Amino acid sequence: MPRVKRGSKRRQRRKKYLSLTKGQFQNKSKLYRYAKEAAERSLKFAYIGRRLKKRDFRSLWIIRIAAAARQNGISYSKLIHGMNLAGIDINRKMLAEMAVRDAEGFARLVEQVRPHVGGASVESTPAEAAPAAVPAKAPAAEAAPAAAKPVASAPTESEAPESAPAEEPSA
Repeated sequence: MPRVKRGSKRRQRRKKYLSLTKGQFQNKSKLYRYAKEAAERSLKFAYIGRRLKKRDFRSLWIIRIAAAARQNGISYSKLIHGMNLAGIDINRKMLAEMAVRDAEGFARLVEQVRPHVGGASVESTPAEAAPAAVPAKAPAAEAAPAAAKPVASAPTESEAPESAPAEEPSA
């Protein structure tokens, strides 16, 4: 069988991996074996990162929509449900952009949705429902009533045990 030296294909493959790892630390940018490992690892993380980016942005949009919905007196879930019932088809990315840049338009949208969810509004938040001045809690030792603690004291004459006769003064 004749010997194959691979020629330009081998050089092209090595050049590709070394260019992918340009700027990496030590051997990962200079030696083919380590450059190949580093490049495959970085490509794997890039693939995962592209999926994570979609997840992160969706959660950011939901947080922004929920905050704007609460300001307009409706919960996020009721807003989305009402939009589905009303036939309003706006994606979360556009809703979040609307909530940030066009508050009046978002408020009009909420007013269109409100009849479909029964005019539901969000109950007051705990911060609004709490009284203005909340007394500080007393420590547990001070909070217990004084009567609950038994106090040891010497018995008086009326509380003296009957088994021991009371001394009578001698005449």
